[in-house]
Parts: sequence; structure tokens; C-alpha cells
Amino acid sequence: MTQFSKTLPLLSAVAAALALQVGPAEAAKKEKCYGVAKAGENGCAAGPGTTCAGTSTLDYQGNAWTLVEAGSCLDIALPDMADGAPRTPSLEALPRDLPS
Repeated sequence: MTQFSKTLPLLSAVAAALALQVGPAEAAKKEKCYGVAKAGENGCAAGPGTTCAGTSTLDYQGNAWTLVEAGSCLDIALPDMADGAPRTPSLEALPRDLPS
């Protein structure tokens, strides 16, 4: 086994942690929260209409997520939608505020 093949798993873990912009210990204390990110401030792999981090086009886009402290997502206060209905965060992608 070469030195490279021994370090590849470690390098992959480091790259994944850097992609989340937090360390592994910090990532364990975070959760994905959908529908709370401002346009262009989402985490990677949002949903249709985005390609990766920072590509959401709408504020509070339902299929875009951002990392928040574990257990805090559902407590985030958001402005009401244009029709006056409450806008709530979610631990799963939402079918609201999507790009057309």
C-alpha cells in the first residue's frame, strides 16, 4: 500500500470539512436548515435552480439550505410571505419560494 493510498481517506475527510467551511467537530453540532438562507448565501447542493453553495437566487428559497446550530432551525424567525402567510424554516426542502 502506497503512502498516497493511506492518506487519501484523510484528505477526502479534510476536503469535505472544508467544503462545509467548518471542522468535523463543528459540523457534528450543525444541521441543514431549509428556507432560511438569503439569496446567494445557501450551502452546497440546494435543489433545482441552484448548482452549489451561494447559487440560490431568492431570499428564503425553500430548497436551499444553510448550516445552523443543531436544534435551532425550527426556532428561526422569518418574515411572512407576500400573501401574509407565515414563512417557516424546515429540516427538509420546502415547495415554497422557488425560482420559476
